[in-house]
Amino acid sequence: MVIEFIDSTKSTQLDLIEAIKCGVVSPPHAIVAKFQTAGVGSRGNEWKSLEENLHFSFCVSSKDLPNDIPPNSISIYFAYIMKEYLSNLGSKVWLKWPNDLYINDKKIGGVITTKIKDIYICGIGINLAKSPIFADKLDISLTQNSIAMGYLELLKNKFSWKQIFSKFLVEFEKSRNFTAHVDDKESSLKDAVLLNDGSVVINNKKVYSLR
Repeated sequence: MVIEFIDSTKSTQLDLIEAIKCGVVSPPHAIVAKFQTAGVGSRGNEWKSLEENLHFSFCVSSKDLPNDIPPNSISIYFAYIMKEYLSNLGSKVWLKWPNDLYINDKKIGGVITTKIKDIYICGIGINLAKSPIFADKLDISLTQNSIAMGYLELLKNKFSWKQIFSKFLVEFEKSRNFTAHVDDKESSLKDAVLLNDGSVVINNKKVYSLR
């Protein structure tokens, strides 16, 4: 894995996507930025970034990942591995369906994944030092670079979807106190049914993360 450490950019995710499209970069490759001015969030929203927080994107070829991962739930897979990495270091972080990182009842970060041909580009943003008033920050002290490098090292273990999902299935119960966007509307997860492929059934409709 080639890891670029840069001072500032509009978006590590968009930088990596553009570099792949232009043939400048090939997987595995990662970009870690100290500061980002226009990060990409869920549903096309801008991720409001503050200095000293984590702005991190990486790309991997699908052939280098376990073949049992449901493509539509790849963000759950990547996000849960980040949750595991931080939990192993003492954080109380948990993963809210489908790919938001939370401390108690407030969001501290999120994961978004794009696919270009057979390459997955994953962007991860986490509030490390600062957060908006409606959100929170990580409950342990870590640097941007140490998280990125530690996460990528853990990713090398190539955990199967079965391994990840068995843990996420238990943690999903925490998500029932929250809502998720379905057809651009907020829908309660209280009675949602989590299926083995990471999708949920809400109001008789099967929904994937698709983020």
